[in-house]
Amino acid sequence: MISLQDIEQAAQRVAGVIRPTPIVRPDSLSRLAGRPVLLKPEYQQRTGSFKIRGAYNHISRLPPGGTVVAASAGNHAQGVALAAALTGHRSVIFMPVTAALPKVNATRSYGAEVRLEGDVVDDSLAAAKAFAASAPGAVFVPPFDDPLIIAGQGTVGLEVAAEAPEAEVVVVPIGGGGLISGVATALAHTLRGCKVVGVEAAGATSMVQSLAAGRSVTLPGVATMADGIAVKTVCDLTLSHVQAFVDEVVTVDEEQISQAVLLLLERAKAVVEPAGAVALAAILAGKVSGRGPAVAVLSGGNVDPLLLIKLIDHGLSAAGRYLRLRLVLADHPGALAAATAAVASMGLNVLDVEHHRAGVRVGVDEVEVLFTLETRDPEHREQVVDGLRARGYRVELLA
Repeated sequence: MISLQDIEQAAQRVAGVIRPTPIVRPDSLSRLAGRPVLLKPEYQQRTGSFKIRGAYNHISRLPPGGTVVAASAGNHAQGVALAAALTGHRSVIFMPVTAALPKVNATRSYGAEVRLEGDVVDDSLAAAKAFAASAPGAVFVPPFDDPLIIAGQGTVGLEVAAEAPEAEVVVVPIGGGGLISGVATALAHTLRGCKVVGVEAAGATSMVQSLAAGRSVTLPGVATMADGIAVKTVCDLTLSHVQAFVDEVVTVDEEQISQAVLLLLERAKAVVEPAGAVALAAILAGKVSGRGPAVAVLSGGNVDPLLLIKLIDHGLSAAGRYLRLRLVLADHPGALAAATAAVASMGLNVLDVEHHRAGVRVGVDEVEVLFTLETRDPEHREQVVDGLRARGYRVELLA
């Protein structure tokens, strides 16, 4: 178990390296949540996530001139690569072949030698450990299973205590558990009375299941858009810290995550990756009890632009801003124009139209038309469906 002194020493080491990420207080998110919401914007940190804190704290303690080795799909990779460059070490980073190209290129831009091995991070982790064991002078840098890593991440907690002493609860994402272990330890000694709540994606509940079992549990698989916290197993070290200092661990589903990403874009003008948005998702979904000030740690912002486009679409759909309808129309000139005019009269923007005669179950003198429409909110969706039916249209709401 790490101590407050370990975290304070880490803070001294990283002080000249990390970028300040002071707490922000967005009124719009507070109104939505029905309580004061405070954001710790670690997506603005160097390398785009909190990971540089732990990586630098660990690597700066190593003898100079050696090789550091790590495995990651993105954030830990970049943190280790930059920390190695700043301390004069060579870095070799193993990443899965499925890793997003922007993350691979960013890791290389910090001077790392990137090796693509395996389909998932677990495969890359095995390859990295094997390489470190066989290469003279090489040291493996764990993503979370290490006291120096945890102490470095705990510097986030020290900053939260200083910047938001009024916090009733601090909400933290959980992947392997290094971040929440450090933050919870720091807050237990500096902001007594403040609760700490961890958040996992519903498709990657390794900490929830480990807490229930009283031991580290390995999941057979994980399925979530939040790849930064898609971890099959936590370690005994992080589990013990969570058992000691964390009040509760909750989960959020994919719709709640995508809505949080979208709200951060719209209301806070913040680009945050899915894993970094789960703390806010939990607050907005009512998963965090209490009415007092809640701090959401936004742990990272390294999202692939292609994924971001999908996330925006998913978030808009989850928020009731998209509507897909199936209409059956008479197959004669002017029928489609009349339906489009009816849609326009209700203040809808048409995003896409598909017109089908063959291969669908309609009468010989009928056609199927699929509309994708932009609506204001879920209530508007219902008004549209009712309005079209009142005009005599056969309408089916599509998922």
